[in-house]
Amino acid sequence: MSAAFPAGPSEYPGRIMSTEVLEQPAVLRRVLGEGAPRIREVADAIAARKPRFVLLAARGTSDHAALYAKYLLEIRRGLPCGLASMSTMTAYGARPDFAGVLFVGVSQWGGSPDLVAATWAAREAGAVTLAVTNNPDSALAAVAEFHIDVLAGAERALPATKSYTASLLALYLFAEGLGGVDGTGAASAVPDLADQVLARGEEVRALATRYRFAGGMAVISRGYGYPTAREAALKLMETSYLPALAYSGADLLHGPLAVIDNRTPVITVVPEGKGGEVLRPVLDRLRGRGADLFVVGPAARVGAASAGFVLPVEGVGEELQPLLEILPLHLLAYEIALARGYDPDAPRTMAKTPESS
Repeated sequence: MSAAFPAGPSEYPGRIMSTEVLEQPAVLRRVLGEGAPRIREVADAIAARKPRFVLLAARGTSDHAALYAKYLLEIRRGLPCGLASMSTMTAYGARPDFAGVLFVGVSQWGGSPDLVAATWAAREAGAVTLAVTNNPDSALAAVAEFHIDVLAGAERALPATKSYTASLLALYLFAEGLGGVDGTGAASAVPDLADQVLARGEEVRALATRYRFAGGMAVISRGYGYPTAREAALKLMETSYLPALAYSGADLLHGPLAVIDNRTPVITVVPEGKGGEVLRPVLDRLRGRGADLFVVGPAARVGAASAGFVLPVEGVGEELQPLLEILPLHLLAYEIALARGYDPDAPRTMAKTPESS
């Protein structure tokens, strides 16, 4: 057990979430080993169909995994992508022409009725359909032509953690496979690096004390880091009931910067790569506003911040860094929830059902 999560009785608040957070390196190894051949098989079959456009559909945490896939597919495969508006098909009954479209439904449990219905409608309208889930027996897997199991194992905590990073890695391997590339070599170091990050729980606990009484937060990034910002904001809201707004750094400068001042904690996810480069002027503007700036990223970016967590990303491609970026933020959400007197295993208003995934 990491120092981040002390051993204790089964009723220890957050024990389930803590266990699943710590399982992530093992899950990533499983995806790279057991999962990779099937993912490549699916990618080869879909590549043979030559899709010209990709639509991604998801809810909640899975929506952020889908957004990550959008960046991957557009940047690395040159495929234009969009995030589907499922209500156009489920509520309004629209039936667009999906010929030449790859429709990807991403879901933890694969039981969300609107996602299942939208995937089936897309398939009937001519799309190649792919379900990416943690449940091969789900309704979503049944209605899609192809399925990828992210192999995260049973996830009992209401905040999804290990299924999120497993989905990221599965989608990365799929996107590489569409281009005829075996992505396992590039990703091989990630599980060990994840172990290193998760071993620094005491460091995160100390950081969490800064935000115990925060009234709200902003979480910011760009490029491949933007899905991480959105997922971190969701985790803070659902575990700590802390209002957290996620912004692209570019969007922040178009108005929302006005609400940032020296009372506003700002978490900034700074990738090592082009995303980090285009964030530089945003970081300058945030410092100019006197923001309490907490940076997650490489050492060169963390040094000038009010606080930070240095990620071991040397030699890791920018497209793989989201697998590491979210880990200290999982820890942070957990620690802030405990500090504020909440049980992150049981967020209010949430229930672990197929319909909620």
